[in-house]
Amino acid sequence: MAKARVFTSFDFDHDEDLRNLLVGQAKHPESPFDLSDWSVKEPMTGDWKEKVRRRIRQVDQVIVLCGQHTHTAAGVAAELSITQEERKPYFLLRGRSEKPCMKPTTAKSNDKMYDWTWDNLKKLIGGAR
Repeated sequence: MAKARVFTSFDFDHDEDLRNLLVGQAKHPESPFDLSDWSVKEPMTGDWKEKVRRRIRQVDQVIVLCGQHTHTAAGVAAELSITQEERKPYFLLRGRSEKPCMKPTTAKSNDKMYDWTWDNLKKLIGGAR
């Protein structure tokens, strides 16, 4: 079975460590997903939204890593809006268990934030949500 191609949306200023942890999990031999370097790391100028849209179109689903400041991250809000417009499946993953995690401002009221465990991650990638 082919691995799911995943785009990761995260608050680059506060949660890059979370993305690095997820990259590590993607390298696990039993991982059901592949992370390619599709996230945009340059400043949000010019046609950055179109760049993100093209990248999101290339994936099977989107993982939104939620941290303490996600609700203030304009880039995460825009990436989630594009994900919704492109009708890509996505889920919100609680990045930090020791601190409160916030949803992006463009999250729907019924979007659940899931605890980040290996078992949960495998189930969520498999569509259990």
